[in-house]
Amino acid sequence: MIFVMAGTKDGRELVKMLLAAGYQVTASVVSSYGKQLLEENKGHSLVVNDEPMDGEALEKYFLAHHIEACVDASHPYAVNASQNAMAACHGVKIPYLRYERNLTRLDYEKTVIVHSYEEAAAEAAKLGKVIFLTTGSRNLSKFTSAECLRDCRLIARVLPTAEVIGLCEDLGLAPDQIVALQGPFSAALNRELFLRYEAEVIITKNSGTLGGTDTKVQAAAELGLPLIVIDRPPLAYDCLCSTFDELKDNLHDLLKEDA
Repeated sequence: MIFVMAGTKDGRELVKMLLAAGYQVTASVVSSYGKQLLEENKGHSLVVNDEPMDGEALEKYFLAHHIEACVDASHPYAVNASQNAMAACHGVKIPYLRYERNLTRLDYEKTVIVHSYEEAAAEAAKLGKVIFLTTGSRNLSKFTSAECLRDCRLIARVLPTAEVIGLCEDLGLAPDQIVALQGPFSAALNRELFLRYEAEVIITKNSGTLGGTDTKVQAAAELGLPLIVIDRPPLAYDCLCSTFDELKDNLHDLLKEDA
């Protein structure tokens, strides 16, 4: 049984690939929406887990369910999840493999690279009064509670689920500050949304082409808007793969070593 941290589109595609290759898979997701997207693949070879687990819980799960390897396809910015998974794999002595999409080149001259949400808020406050957030909902409170953004208007683009929209409302965002849309977004659509909401600063994360970073960069450049990019924190992964074939080959080799 292979345990896949499948909280991204990459993760869901990896689950399908591993099932097609004949592996039994446990797919771990962190939201009801993620679970729903995986249900179509559910069967004798796939188990879907939506219970959150820390490092200790992961170790217990790996042992109880005879997990042979962990494939970490969690969000590129889910550092704690990756650290917990690596530690759990070391604890029970099974292989850990990380899949991480390639980064987008950031050669737009108005790009500001930061390393935290707090730093992003501080930089945005210096550059404009209408801040368009494309960083998702999980860390939205770091912007809504930022003292430096008190006089700024925040626009949050988030998933169109009741849970996420409710979170936005709880954080004090009005309906005209919430852009509830499911991606992917073309450069043209990004451009129109930035214009429609009169954005003066764009905040994003470098989640690679699949995460739509390239189209945000293109749209910001076309409009001459400053772009603040929260960079991914580096981690020393046991086994880092950037393509599905590379991951499948490494998984095969590591399991053969442990046989």
